[in-house]
Amino acid sequence: MVDARGYSCPMPVVMVQKAVKGKDPDTLEVLVDNQCSVENVTRFAKNSGYQVTVSDYDGDFKLILKK
Repeated sequence: MVDARGYSCPMPVVMVQKAVKGKDPDTLEVLVDNQCSVENVTRFAKNSGYQVTVSDYDGDFKLILKK
């Protein structure tokens, strides 16, 4: 899981890039706290071959990335 709450872009994307680099996980959960991060992480994930599901997570956003 990547907890990127409290970070502004581009840090959430950088954190997700580091989590998938070399490991290429089938599933990754990402927590963010702003819409800009949702959009940017989603764009990166889709360009990296992941499907993205976004849901509410206690007032924040939970993204589930799946191959």
